[in-house]
Amino acid sequence: MARLPGPMLCGALLGLVCLTAPCPAVEVHVPAEPLSTPVGKTAELTCSYSTSVTDSFALEWSFVQPGKPISASLPILYFTNGHLYPTGSKAKRASLLQNPPTGGVATLKLTDVRSSDTGTYLCHVNNPPDFYTNGMGLINLTVLVPPSSPSCSQAGQISVGGSAILRCSSSEGAPRPVYNWVRLGSSPTPSPGSVVQDEVSGQLILSNLSLASSGTYRCVATNQMGSAVCELSFSVTDPSQGRVAGALIGVLLGVLFLSIAVFCLIRFQKERRKRPKETYRGSDLR
Repeated sequence: MARLPGPMLCGALLGLVCLTAPCPAVEVHVPAEPLSTPVGKTAELTCSYSTSVTDSFALEWSFVQPGKPISASLPILYFTNGHLYPTGSKAKRASLLQNPPTGGVATLKLTDVRSSDTGTYLCHVNNPPDFYTNGMGLINLTVLVPPSSPSCSQAGQISVGGSAILRCSSSEGAPRPVYNWVRLGSSPTPSPGSVVQDEVSGQLILSNLSLASSGTYRCVATNQMGSAVCELSFSVTDPSQGRVAGALIGVLLGVLFLSIAVFCLIRFQKERRKRPKETYRGSDLR
């Protein structure tokens, strides 16, 4: 007869016991919906649990940065042996609303939240010899940040008939800002077919440029926390006007050089007339 390995045998015996008699278990409950808090305010992350608290009871809150696995979590605070121990970079801003957290609720209070606090928070309850059914809860927190002052730039062939791209981007903002370009002043608005705007990337594409496309353009970055703007002066050049101006300058320079030459010639003639004529007397014979 085959023998079961030790851990499997223990698991089988535990399952048999739980079928015949109720087993104490740890159940952790957290809000199902993600939470959001404005920057600088206080966030309260609720965690409730059900278990028979004993001297072995321990609770831990930890934090995972966006995009990282749960295994990369960093401790915020933990409660064990009747004492609360804040730890890590958030230690001075983290506390529990219920201290000691032995009454079934362990709400994390985080003051003066900042953008780096956005991420996943883990509430983990451990109470041997109670067994886990759901001993950990996850809460996603987003810190709401207004858009920072965006940066405006331009690129492309900024001349008549060409195309240009106006770019606008904020380095900060949560939720991610949307961008809207407007043209200032009373100048005529470019035709719809020559303008393509992307509110997500912040790009404004201007095609088939004309001199009327010149002007001041403003980008407005907006989210639910506020808005910020930047402005850009846009000037379209006409290469044909440059060629006409160049030809005109060439003609003017030619006229100038000709005038100088004529002036010098006339002056030379006058100077020549003023010189006394020398009489040839022949050579003296001795």
